[in-house]
Amino acid sequence: MAQAPGDRGARKRPSTSDEAVAAAPGDQGASARERILAAAGELFAEHGFDATPTSRIAERAEVPKGLIHYYFRRKQDLLTALVERLPEELVESDRVAVRGDVAGSLRRLIGELDARLESSLLLSHLLWREADTHVAVRQALQRRFGTVVELIRRVIELALPPGPASCDIDTAAVLLARVVNHRHSVARHGAHDDELDREISFIAKALELGVGKPRKVKPA
Repeated sequence: MAQAPGDRGARKRPSTSDEAVAAAPGDQGASARERILAAAGELFAEHGFDATPTSRIAERAEVPKGLIHYYFRRKQDLLTALVERLPEELVESDRVAVRGDVAGSLRRLIGELDARLESSLLLSHLLWREADTHVAVRQALQRRFGTVVELIRRVIELALPPGPASCDIDTAAVLLARVVNHRHSVARHGAHDDELDREISFIAKALELGVGKPRKVKPA
């Protein structure tokens, strides 16, 4: 069949998605995805989510712009993927808690949490920056807060001296978790160890004073 004039030698121009797939085979594709996420995390933390176009992410990641949309259909999906990269905050309570040493046990727990923060300081900065405007980020931070509260509560229970406790462990755990939350939210500006240490000492002392005392029962 004869070709129409002008069709001779013409080739179909690959689409953006075709170029993206060709640019991302196997391990090379996985590497490109990691570069995209790393670049997005850096730029979102520097300039904010809304002020960062995908073209700038592609430029920093050194990938075609179409490759970003190949892996992440929406720009919002980049932020969701970054949230999922947060390190787990699970700490073995038995490893940090020492019976009769509430303050020391809490300091060891927070030291473990700080180590996880330091491994992802840029990502944590990004999340605190975007928490007010993006539901996925806010929900992730709320889940992490709940995890920290439970960790603190468990460590307190293990560290309190033997005897019936009339102290409010749950309230103490929430209060200290809020201090840790604030500290982590401003960690990029420098930690406030003295303030945190005073909070731990105060809470530990109050808890220890409540051990061994009869629990007050409110009248019906």
